[in-house]
Amino acid sequence: MIQHLETDGVPTLLAPTGGPMRAGLTFRVGTADETLARHGITHLVEHLVLAPLGTADYHFNGATGPTFTTFHMQGSAQDIATFLTSVCANLTDVPTGRLEVEKDILRTEWSSRGSAAIDDIPLWRHGARDHGLSSYPEWGLGRLTAEELRQWAARWFTRENAVLWIAGDRVPEGLRLNLPAGTRQPVPAASSALPTTPAYFVHGSRAVVLDAVVRRRTAANVFAEVMERELFRALRQDAGLSYTIGSGYEPRGDGQAHLRALADALAEKQDAVLGGFIDVLAKLRVGRIEQSDLDAAVAKRMDMYATAEADATRLPAYAFNLLTGEPNHTIDEHLAQLKAVTVADLHEVAQEAYASALLMVPDGTSADWAGFTAAPTSSEATVSGTTYHARDDDSRLLVGTEGVSHLSAGGTLTVTYADCAALLAWPDGARQLIGHDAIVLHIEPTLFDTHPAAMHVIDSGVPIDRQITMPPRDPESIPQPRALRAAREHLARPKRAGWEILLMVLSGLATLVVGGFTLLLTIGMLISPTAEEDVAVLWGAVVIGWLLTVILALPIVLLTRGRRR
Repeated sequence: MIQHLETDGVPTLLAPTGGPMRAGLTFRVGTADETLARHGITHLVEHLVLAPLGTADYHFNGATGPTFTTFHMQGSAQDIATFLTSVCANLTDVPTGRLEVEKDILRTEWSSRGSAAIDDIPLWRHGARDHGLSSYPEWGLGRLTAEELRQWAARWFTRENAVLWIAGDRVPEGLRLNLPAGTRQPVPAASSALPTTPAYFVHGSRAVVLDAVVRRRTAANVFAEVMERELFRALRQDAGLSYTIGSGYEPRGDGQAHLRALADALAEKQDAVLGGFIDVLAKLRVGRIEQSDLDAAVAKRMDMYATAEADATRLPAYAFNLLTGEPNHTIDEHLAQLKAVTVADLHEVAQEAYASALLMVPDGTSADWAGFTAAPTSSEATVSGTTYHARDDDSRLLVGTEGVSHLSAGGTLTVTYADCAALLAWPDGARQLIGHDAIVLHIEPTLFDTHPAAMHVIDSGVPIDRQITMPPRDPESIPQPRALRAAREHLARPKRAGWEILLMVLSGLATLVVGGFTLLLTIGMLISPTAEEDVAVLWGAVVIGWLLTVILALPIVLLTRGRRR
């Protein structure tokens, strides 16, 4: 059984374990509580809190997710007491001596992490705010100050907004959770960037991914396993189209949960995998669900509750529920709920999942044929303002007092200042506006006939707390108009040496003389009768003349080709 205790005013969960003691201090704060312009602040606090603890023989770490931040470790009771006591002390007075160093470490962490197929799902569903921020780089790191970090910690890392969980037989002696007083923070409401669902978007990954939002309940958890079994059977066992098939069920903390499934594909099999994937969704949606799949999924989950470590294993999830106010159940209650799930319940979940579905499809494919609507990649509205024309094409910018629009053959992009999640500003004058709906409008002054006044209007329109100063760019990476690029390429070509010019002139003159004489001789042979005894000699002279012309022209050809390379 999981015991409910209290340590220094912090709710505490205790469950027995047969292995080494482990513990975690979880707070109801994550990336979904940030703004895009300050994205990374929670992660930075986590790093600064752990940095002074250095290295140790025991394992400890921190983790920042969309709605929770956890500091956890495994070791002896004394190690845990020392660790968590130090964490709380550092949260109360955030050590900022390594502020710039930890910012660089976080930037390195982002740049070196692998790209997963599902990374862009949040921004397509939620946009550039709350639950969508996990898809974006931590652009806010640059201008975060020590005072802002302390204020953030004082607001979110409080004893009322925390839960301590321990897998062990007791609360370690000497543990002190000296945290400031505060309030329990609700999970932020989830925004939506999708006008309608089911929807789809095209992505460069060679995979098909489903994301759906469903009510959090046992039947939805079981459905994730049933869907994976059906996809595995259809796409791998029967058709041999996919290798990796997976599914997931992730509660969001607001009574809803994300239901996800993935199937990979070879480049030449992408259409077939997409078709097979959608066929499985359609099959489940109309209720063609095998009782044997339900029984297998229920049995798999019941086995998870049959181990001696069951209560200890579910401590983090139990803390999650406690922080969000969602119900916690005993193992017996979980088992009873699993046994009560029916095929009709799964059919209901399948319909719910389809209604909220967001499908990621590979490049070159589409899901329109299956009733999915393309997620918006352009804007319907435009702003009024001054027009600035592009230097290389027919596109144009409209810069006004309410926002900016970019009109081109590919569609319209509009970001209003009121709905601008962040403005990225480069020292060379480039600007990028990102709307709450995830629309991105990039402005390169070199490519438009803009002037400083236009950029001033944009900078003045976006609130200063949403502006992010970007590091200088390599001048070679700044886009240039075609005419300027051509001029630069011409100027960048190396000058010819004097001997090359002399050789090309002499070669050209010799080619002109010999070629001209040979041409006249050839024409004369064709239009004037020639004595039979002279024909062979004259045609021989023509052949030799043309061969000599080619040889004399070779220096020009070789030197010209070498320069182009």
